[in-house]
Amino acid sequence: MAPGLDAADQEIVRRCRPGDLVVTADIPLAAEVVERGATAVNPRGVLYTRENVRQQLSLRDFMSDLRGAGIDTGGPSGFGERDRQAFARQLDRWLARLPKV
Repeated sequence: MAPGLDAADQEIVRRCRPGDLVVTADIPLAAEVVERGATAVNPRGVLYTRENVRQQLSLRDFMSDLRGAGIDTGGPSGFGERDRQAFARQLDRWLARLPKV
């Protein structure tokens, strides 16, 4: 398990299974659940995959290093309608893959 994961994150990772959906803006948590075969998406609709989550984690760490060096990196833009729509699209795609009951 990645260093810095708190108890709640550890429990999410422990319980997640392939095919589960985890909504999180926490990139280390996303990396852990993707590694376990679950789907991770952030509230802005960014889908984390095996192909991109390590890159996202590296970028997060790089930005943290810059902030630690005193460089103002700004913050995320405000959450808007485009973010809601992107999240809704990802959720729809995930739901469409579920077995029909």
